[in-house]
Amino acid sequence: MKQLCAVLLALLPLWAVAQEGPLRVSAPEALIDSGLLQHILPRFALKHGMRAVAVTGPGDATFGEEGAAVFHGLGQTWHFAPGPGPGGAALLDWLRSDIGRRTVEGFAPDGTAPFSAEIAPEEAAAPTLPQGDPVAGERLALVHCGRCHVVNASNRMKGMGATPSFAMLRTLPDWENRFAGFYALNPHPSFTQVQGVTPPFDISRPSPIIPLTVTLDDIAAITAYAAGIAPADLGAPIRSR
Repeated sequence: MKQLCAVLLALLPLWAVAQEGPLRVSAPEALIDSGLLQHILPRFALKHGMRAVAVTGPGDATFGEEGAAVFHGLGQTWHFAPGPGPGGAALLDWLRSDIGRRTVEGFAPDGTAPFSAEIAPEEAAAPTLPQGDPVAGERLALVHCGRCHVVNASNRMKGMGATPSFAMLRTLPDWENRFAGFYALNPHPSFTQVQGVTPPFDISRPSPIIPLTVTLDDIAAITAYAAGIAPADLGAPIRSR
């Protein structure tokens, strides 16, 4: 009897999900007609034990132009807004995972994959930022980014060896997009919250480190500070004979 009670208690979360109905994922007809959602949603359901269906009308979560960039195809980058419930957050987390990305790219109805989970930094960048204060940006960069990156000479001995310095990042042609949209670039999504932009962490997958919480104004200030940093001198390109 005790064993039977334990089994019933373990099944209660799944029954609760079933009673609440499936996760209704809203998407434009073009995305539904492509067949991608019919390919990925059952695999997500198998992983998480919650049914998900694609609809063209209002839903619990939405594919479109708002939210986090998750994959590219049909000539555009598709974003996903998870909505307030736990189901949408779980789907977003799954789409960003390795298995979710492989599932998207494994959809090849005609032998070729029409969708890619690789999102270019400029496509995952933040909305247009307000004018930033570089003085405040230096302070914020040292507090938030200095945990991993060398920001300037004042924390040159505190950065992580495998993490690029701000001066190194400034050598990249897309440095501004990388700073403005850093929270969408791995590994930042797992521990970063941008007020009013990113969804809350899934309660079953909390941040692995002390969370980093910033505003768009903070990001604008850090980006403005980075603009004044001289790019690192990497020397002349290596020449071979």
